[in-house]
Amino acid sequence: QVQLVESGGGLVQAGGSLRLSCAASGRTLGAYYMGWFRQAPGKEREFVARITWNTGTTSYTDSVKGRFTISRDNAKNTVYLQMNSLIPDDTAVYYCAAGRIDASTTLMTMTRAEKYAYWGQGTQVSVSS
Repeated sequence: QVQLVESGGGLVQAGGSLRLSCAASGRTLGAYYMGWFRQAPGKEREFVARITWNTGTTSYTDSVKGRFTISRDNAKNTVYLQMNSLIPDDTAVYYCAAGRIDASTTLMTMTRAEKYAYWGQGTQVSVSS
């Protein structure tokens, strides 16, 4: 089992910044990839960013490239999402998630919510104009 706890959400004005944290516990994350997803009211859960725990390779959805940065701290078993230049369209509940690397794992599968076995409770991010 992997337990994930998000924190750092809040209410900010457009152009502001937030830093989300996701603390993981339960087992080593060396064979996992970590992702951030978001879900706005009435919309599907959307992939935002991911990072592989062992290599630290990252990718982002196009709408956040250049504004968001995903990173991890191995010693703390924590993944972060630094969000800069926030816009109202970023408003959503943000979830961190963990998926186990196996033979079927590809760059594409790491963007799909169904490939992530473990999820945090979510943290609300609200951006006002």
